[in-house]
Amino acid sequence: MKSSLKKSAKHSLKLGKRLQQIEKMATSEEYGHIWDCCCDHGLLGCALLNRQVEATISDTSSDMPVNIVSNTARNKDSDIHFVDIVPELMAELENKLQRFYSSSLNTVIAKNWQTHCLDVAKLPLDQYDGKHLVIIAGIGGDLMIKFIEAINQQHKSLAIDFLLCPVHHQFSLRSKLIELDFSLIDEVLVEENQRFYEVLLVSSSSAAESRVNSKINPVGDKIWLSDPRTQLTIDSSGLSIKNSKEHSRKVSLSQAEIADKYLNKTLNHYQRMQKGLQQSNKQDNQQTKTNNVNVDVQHIIDAYRAVILPVLVN
Repeated sequence: MKSSLKKSAKHSLKLGKRLQQIEKMATSEEYGHIWDCCCDHGLLGCALLNRQVEATISDTSSDMPVNIVSNTARNKDSDIHFVDIVPELMAELENKLQRFYSSSLNTVIAKNWQTHCLDVAKLPLDQYDGKHLVIIAGIGGDLMIKFIEAINQQHKSLAIDFLLCPVHHQFSLRSKLIELDFSLIDEVLVEENQRFYEVLLVSSSSAAESRVNSKINPVGDKIWLSDPRTQLTIDSSGLSIKNSKEHSRKVSLSQAEIADKYLNKTLNHYQRMQKGLQQSNKQDNQQTKTNNVNVDVQHIIDAYRAVILPVLVN
């Protein structure tokens, strides 16, 4: 019975590092509803449904380790909402979901997903009870800002968590989240196919309201391991982080290298942008100078230059 359920109701997926990280962070808390926005082909949402299949199988297994049962069951009753504004994509996704997660295969899982062909800014969150997680990935931070502002304005009475992975304009996005008084739950830096992605799990509740979450840093905090008292120590057992209180934890050298590469790449990007603006201002007339004054990025350069990476010590 277990094997037949697994084969018939679980769609085989292969996620990249970015989506794997988003999936992991999406299941770190308990949510009644998870909204996979700009879902494209629905890979992330299907991965979350697969976790529910595994949890169902775990519940029927007497020899399953307790820790595995608890991990997979955390969001087994979450409703997964697939959202995109493109009708053709949603029709294709609806067919796929019916094929792999229909009631004839798994009655429980079939009740836990819905598709919505609509603008992300108009999510009907107030029509559903429970805690909400809104996942927005694969678009720029500028468009992400518009969606978040609209959702936040429409649902001021709801405490909403957002899981965000912008492809660019990360600084602008973080600045807007700070302006909205959102708080940080977690953040991770991921490298995939020579591209870097910041993944932010934030709450519409402020840090003061949550008492657990922290304030959002405009250039990031955890993604750099940026404790000025921190050193990275390499020994025979691997790489560990040790601070002034002599507490240590293991990290991978590759993650430290990723942070270093990302910081250099980001600084180079804004320095080129600033240089181009300065040259343009010299060549253009006074009207153009006036238009360009608000796009000066020196404050962004200064903010990233202030980031302190851990020091590698042999």
